[in-house]
Amino acid sequence: MATNKRVVSTQDHLDIDDIRDDLAVLKNGGAVAILQTNAVNFDLLSEAEQDAMIFAYASLLNSLTFPIQIIIRSKRMDISNYLKLLEAAKATTRNERLAEQIELYDKFIRDLVSKNQVLDKRFYIVVPYFAGGISQIKPPSLFPKKSFVANKWQTLEKAKVNLAPKIAHIMKQLNRIGIKAKQLTTEELVELFYDLYNPEVAREQRAALSTQEYTTPIVEPALQPTVLPKANGEAQ
Repeated sequence: MATNKRVVSTQDHLDIDDIRDDLAVLKNGGAVAILQTNAVNFDLLSEAEQDAMIFAYASLLNSLTFPIQIIIRSKRMDISNYLKLLEAAKATTRNERLAEQIELYDKFIRDLVSKNQVLDKRFYIVVPYFAGGISQIKPPSLFPKKSFVANKWQTLEKAKVNLAPKIAHIMKQLNRIGIKAKQLTTEELVELFYDLYNPEVAREQRAALSTQEYTTPIVEPALQPTVLPKANGEAQ
């Protein structure tokens, strides 16, 4: 007798269980907060400023009593919308001299993009929470076995209490280096992971974050129903 097999979805292969309250809740009973930071051009600093920044960064590393992960992400930029803005500005301006300058700038940008890739770099610091401590961390597997089912809501509440002082400490230490950091919100986390797992689609379509963003039904009939004429004497 044939047994019904459940169709495995993409979600089953992801480590993320849910994203709520500015945290990503993991299936292993842990959670992570993600901080996004700005960049500092180290080469433009004076020698004294470079030494001060290195000393402050060393102090940050020595002050850590918990693990963190530093991620540098390079993403190819799509500047088609920017080129459309230049074309619109050129079409609406009444200053011929300004129109010529916009045209030259547009040509410069197109030549630059044709020869080089325009990349956008983002810098992130991941602060994890482990339900069972660091000793419970296991290496990832292609076919993980579900040894337990974590309570998402308990994990979320414990992670909030555990991560709050860690995030404040890291932000304080980064501020000494001259780097500003902000914790990604729930919406920003959804957009980040949507972009990570759908890089090609995300260039043209952003993630819908609320039901208000859906202006049409998700499923529409391919053909409209046909109204048949009623026979004579049939009730209308």
